[in-house]
Amino acid sequence: MSPVKDLTKKPVTKTDIHSIVAFSAIAPSNKSMTLRPRVSEKAYGISQKLNTYVFNVPVGANKISVSKAVAEQFGVTVEAVNILNSKGKSVRSVRRGGKASNGRRANTKKAYVTIATGDIIPIFAAEEAAEAKEAKKAEKAAKKSAKENK
Repeated sequence: MSPVKDLTKKPVTKTDIHSIVAFSAIAPSNKSMTLRPRVSEKAYGISQKLNTYVFNVPVGANKISVSKAVAEQFGVTVEAVNILNSKGKSVRSVRRGGKASNGRRANTKKAYVTIATGDIIPIFAAEEAAEAKEAKKAEKAAKKSAKENK
């Protein structure tokens, strides 16, 4: 009986190693990805109306890695991910003596992550608590004014 040759295993070549290293540089693993939520009025409005949250992500991130990272870190079901690349602006600064230097700000990447209906990420919990407190205060003031008018 002759041993059966396994044809699925190929020896790893130098180019395979370079492509693996290049891929890991482009798509970072989920554990190392830092998701920083963008806290702004626009992001707050989108999260309330469309159940979409905005994050700053690494420049090398892709939709799949962002989706997996959000699902792991926040325990929610991700429905869609849209990514926006924004180039850094040109900056000019003038130093002492009138010498000007030109530079650029860093490029950034934003991810708009839509989660399933009913799931919540508590990014804007403080704002929602403040809104509830203001509503309660307004309700008390309305009751007080109605009492005084009687």
